[in-house]
Amino acid sequence: MPKDKSIKSVLIIGSGPIVIGQACEFDYSGSQAARSLTEEGIEVTLINSNPATIMTDPVMADNIYLEPLETESIEKILKNHNIDAILPTMGGQTALNLAIKCDEIGLWEEYGVKMIGVDIKAIDVTENRQAFRELMDEIGIPMAPQKTAKSFLEGKEVAQEFGFPLCIRASYTLGGAGASLVHDPSQFDKLLTRGLHLSPIHEVMIDKALLGWKEYELELLRDANDNVTIICSIENFDPMGIHTGDSITVAPAMTLSDSTYQRMRNMAIKMMRSIGDFAGGCNVQFAVSPDENEDIIAIEINPRVSRSSALASKATGYPIAKIAAKLAIGYQLDELKNQITKSTSAFFEPTLDYVVVKIPRWNFDKFHGADRELGLQMKSVGEVMAIGRSFQEALQKACQSLELGRNGLGADGKEIKNQEAILQSLQHPSWNRIFHIYDAIKLGIPFKTIQEKTKIDFWFLKQIEDLILLENKIEKHTLQSLPRELLFEAKQKGYADRQLAHLMRCLESEVNEKRHELDIKRVYKLVDTCAAEFEAHTPYYYSTFEDENESIVSDKKKIIVLGSGPNRIGQGIEFDYCCVHGVLAAKECGYETIMINCNPETVSTDFDTSDKLYFEPVFWEHIYDIILHEKPEGVIVQLGGQTALKLAEKLERFGIKVLGTSFKALDLAEDRGRFSNLLKDNNIPYPKFGVVESAEQAIELSRDLGFPLLVRPSYVLGGQKMKIVINEQDLEKHVVDILQALPNNQILLDHFIEGAIEAEADAICDGENVYILGIMQHIEPAGIHSGDSYALLPPYNLGDLVMDQIKEYTKTIAIKLETKGLLNIQFAIKDDKVYIIEANPRASRTV
Repeated sequence: MPKDKSIKSVLIIGSGPIVIGQACEFDYSGSQAARSLTEEGIEVTLINSNPATIMTDPVMADNIYLEPLETESIEKILKNHNIDAILPTMGGQTALNLAIKCDEIGLWEEYGVKMIGVDIKAIDVTENRQAFRELMDEIGIPMAPQKTAKSFLEGKEVAQEFGFPLCIRASYTLGGAGASLVHDPSQFDKLLTRGLHLSPIHEVMIDKALLGWKEYELELLRDANDNVTIICSIENFDPMGIHTGDSITVAPAMTLSDSTYQRMRNMAIKMMRSIGDFAGGCNVQFAVSPDENEDIIAIEINPRVSRSSALASKATGYPIAKIAAKLAIGYQLDELKNQITKSTSAFFEPTLDYVVVKIPRWNFDKFHGADRELGLQMKSVGEVMAIGRSFQEALQKACQSLELGRNGLGADGKEIKNQEAILQSLQHPSWNRIFHIYDAIKLGIPFKTIQEKTKIDFWFLKQIEDLILLENKIEKHTLQSLPRELLFEAKQKGYADRQLAHLMRCLESEVNEKRHELDIKRVYKLVDTCAAEFEAHTPYYYSTFEDENESIVSDKKKIIVLGSGPNRIGQGIEFDYCCVHGVLAAKECGYETIMINCNPETVSTDFDTSDKLYFEPVFWEHIYDIILHEKPEGVIVQLGGQTALKLAEKLERFGIKVLGTSFKALDLAEDRGRFSNLLKDNNIPYPKFGVVESAEQAIELSRDLGFPLLVRPSYVLGGQKMKIVINEQDLEKHVVDILQALPNNQILLDHFIEGAIEAEADAICDGENVYILGIMQHIEPAGIHSGDSYALLPPYNLGDLVMDQIKEYTKTIAIKLETKGLLNIQFAIKDDKVYIIEANPRASRTV
């Protein structure tokens, strides 16, 4: 059945602001869907309230509305455009909830708009916990004992019936909001009340907790002819009880027997067909008993593109959002081409001859006093993905991608050896769970104890133990005596040169030199969806250590763009936006573009954004090997946030050209002390300051500068460790805290200008000419981080005198820093005098 020709105009609803549980994976899916529909000659209108997205760029759709995601905004669009269909499955729970509201007030019926990609029945039955339960009973799909409660009294009755432990899940929420695992009856009343309040329909589902059961997900697509294909199986490393967004996940499933997998497939297909008659994507979650029976129960089904859909797309190379959009307008799976092989159909299920590991990224350090224990409510703010030929290789590469100051899993001298602390951590998992499992095995804590406390499958624990046994063998050698086979095995299992250098008490550069002497070099393999059964045409690569290299180097001039790695507070989707535009601009200039990134939620890691994609850690060893292989004209670092900037110094040292603003200029701006001297030399006002390297120096300097003081380290992003202090005791404590977290870092002390207005300017410079893109005024006074402040563009009450100073200083600083690219400057204004807070010659949050 060809596409529905009655659909000439489609409205896509975005997901709104980034929140925990709903991040930039929906920018990826929305962008892919918009391009997919545009290819079919369909007019695409898109609404989203998040400006830091590629999907809200003019190039992505015919009509873009940066408007609140409310029914009033939808009605405005329907009045202005002749919309034939609404696609709400690309914007997460926010889009689905808005689609339901519009349906309830009759908007779709009034304007003759049909819903595609899902139907109202499917949304209702999957979000209404009781209705879903009844449907599963009807079609013979087992679920955990559970009941809904719409009041406190009903919830108490269910708890009395089931006994503890219990799971409380709020209806119609995202990221597990309102969900909790209750072991202690004394906590039940508080957590039940919380769940009821967070549910927009004041309803919770109370389940008998299935502690220790293993958790799995399947990604499905279905067309209008009822054909269903399974794109990917995903296994959670962590058992039931930890939100899947906070769990390490592995694809394909590692510990599932084939017969159980086939049963799970059949159940998933049956569930998808039962919830509604629609063409689109679904994510289905299951629990499997950790015994020989491998009993399966259904947890939930989401009739939309999900966080796991982005992961499954990047893991398999199968563009789920793109195909789902085409299915929504009437195409059948067997009518669409596999985008990677170009010869098989989209009905051809992907086959993986590699392993993918996803590890979440948390930012608990930003929230002192926050509950760091992982549970049913998602707490991570980003994630990394790594691809390897084995679970061990992918796990090591994922740990190298996290940017936590670790060189991988273990072999860096940072393990803890306090048995009591380790056991406590295993019992109460947090962000460091995987590292503490490694520490427990290395310390000799019995597997039985580890398994009892974590409920993690023995297979995964054995894989980590095998790494430790390999390390023990390597430690017995020096670099000179290490056999080639042992070095090759370590590299195949994902160990970085830095880790091996630590084990053999030598330098990273020496290990690198030795393995090149022994011809142990990275090769690059294609992500081809078919385990090399058919020829692949999409240049999407991962590295490993084997003989055959599938990445063919062209003779074109090339440019590498370094991505921003995992999302975190202070470095999020806005840097991916910049990286994508960097790639598009380099393409326009005739260069072959190469993207290096490890974040599966992003548009930059879409298989067709750049000419070549290396899904690799943004980690020096991996980047340098790609550079040696591709021999680019240079590398762009100014678009990928602090992740990419931190590598600029090494690029410079190794003679690799940093394109745009030079490393020297980047370093000058990051070094708070030297930058203040530049301002002084050019008669540009700045707060009285000084640079210190110890608490003693800080106390001494404070007596000259006077309190309050703004204390901040150099070379950080997002206000990390930045604080206003008002006395010597606070100052000493904070300086010690900074030096503990960031050893050998220079610390800048500024006299804090109380009561000042804050503003910022974004500009672009070619080294000679400066163009100011915009000047924004913050509503809050100076002292609130710019990323947390409301801002207005243009400024609402800055006079001509102040505006002239801002423009003059911006142009002077841009030229003096020899900026070639973007520049962001932040200002403090008091008594009509403008002071410079900082300048960043790179992409910023506000671009």
